[in-house]
Amino acid sequence: MHTTLAAKILLLLVSTATISFCIAWVMSRIGLSGWISLPIVMIVFAVIGHYFARYLTYSLTQIRDAAENMAQGNYHTRVEPTSTDEVGELAISFNRMSEELEHADQMRKDMIANVSHELRTPVAVMQAQAENMADGVVEASPANLEVIVTQTHRLSDLIAFLLDLSRMEAGAASLDVQTFSMADFLDEVVEPLEIADASHNHEIEMHVPPDLDIEGDRQRLSQLFTNIINNALKHSPDDTHILIDTHYEARGDEIVTNVVNFGSYIDPAQRETIFRRFAQGEHRPGTSSGGTGLGLSIARWAARLHGGSVRVVDDPRGANFEIRLPRIHQENDTSEKVA
Repeated sequence: MHTTLAAKILLLLVSTATISFCIAWVMSRIGLSGWISLPIVMIVFAVIGHYFARYLTYSLTQIRDAAENMAQGNYHTRVEPTSTDEVGELAISFNRMSEELEHADQMRKDMIANVSHELRTPVAVMQAQAENMADGVVEASPANLEVIVTQTHRLSDLIAFLLDLSRMEAGAASLDVQTFSMADFLDEVVEPLEIADASHNHEIEMHVPPDLDIEGDRQRLSQLFTNIINNALKHSPDDTHILIDTHYEARGDEIVTNVVNFGSYIDPAQRETIFRRFAQGEHRPGTSSGGTGLGLSIARWAARLHGGSVRVVDDPRGANFEIRLPRIHQENDTSEKVA
């Protein structure tokens, strides 16, 4: 049963006053003078009030001590709710806040570790290749220079991802809204991905109505679909195929795109985790990695900028990423952060 703090304080006052009155009445009946009974009643009133006050403020004391621990960086601190009133609700909210701060602190540590790792690898490769060329161990052939160029592209991609991440955190993202054909747009997105993926022999099957138009920022939506489709290619075994199916749903005036990579599977417990920054899924034999762990997070951010969503839905055929976007763009709160 929920009891408010005001009701408890009122009960405290009424109970203490009643007890004090009863004591005073008993003392008057046995003939004690007012000069004796008054101090006794006041002492009893103070003692009862003191213990009631300690009971009511116990949770507040816990929260104060926990807040001091958190100020020192101990984000694992929790408070045990001891009541169902506003103070108990405050304790629950405090625990929720401390959990979010603990998660954010862990994400910060993970980000530093992951960025350091992602930067170290291409830099080490380029340094080793350049030193080998300078020492004459290998010649500066087009093939050997291509290794350096590839790692430079990887660094460039990582920097671009980090810039997008900073925009997500700052909520700074303006949209250049225009109307364009979904079929032509997806053809432009898929073409370079097919070229880059040629050695893995993936077949991309597309079902997109030719007369389906959408309003949105072409560049941001390109980030969205590129990251989702590229993720499907990276997590699909060689010689398999990817399905891109787009259709219009009149009920919500939405354009729905399903990107399915056959043979892959995402556990339901991980379907939200993979959208967190620097989260990287496990790779099966015949699949490739090389990602930063930012792609899906940026994809969801781009979808939310348009008032849409990205999620993994149940599909017996494989991992199915469902992208929902409003057909007609509406102004949306672009300050929304992505976890």
